[in-house]
Amino acid sequence: MKKAKYDVLEVSRHVINYSNRMGYGVSNLKLQKLLYFVQAYFLAFTESGTPCFKEKIEAWDFGPVVPEAYHEFKIYGGCNIPVIDSYFDFKEDGNPFLFEKKEYVDNIISKYDKKIIDDIVDQMAEYSATTLVNITHNQSPWCDAYVPYINNEITLNSIRSYFNTNR
Repeated sequence: MKKAKYDVLEVSRHVINYSNRMGYGVSNLKLQKLLYFVQAYFLAFTESGTPCFKEKIEAWDFGPVVPEAYHEFKIYGGCNIPVIDSYFDFKEDGNPFLFEKKEYVDNIISKYDKKIIDDIVDQMAEYSATTLVNITHNQSPWCDAYVPYINNEITLNSIRSYFNTNR
């Protein structure tokens, strides 16, 4: 498997800011489904098949979830997440007191990849978070991984296989 291109929080920040700029808005629930479809597109429809982000997607009650992104934005509950202009970068040693506030500059993701991500967000904009949950609940990657109260991983291979088969 090829190394993923980005960190999911970079992709999330881009999706949130793009959604706000376009007037769509995005809740954490909808963000999770958008991340799933972004990852699916990169795996099944790009020439390289390289994952967009490195973090795992898990099968939760309300569909696919990337835990790192979920926990970062759960403070917003069911509301739309506002524009991200800065964020806290916590150091990896786990000490919650070691962090740096950073200005968000959307320059990590390539223009080509941003176009792909933006197109997916545009296509999904008309769907509510609940509709996207229902769609993912009818797809085998989530169905095969889901067990109540156990957050099993939805594997990249299951996502790639499903979307390659259902083109």
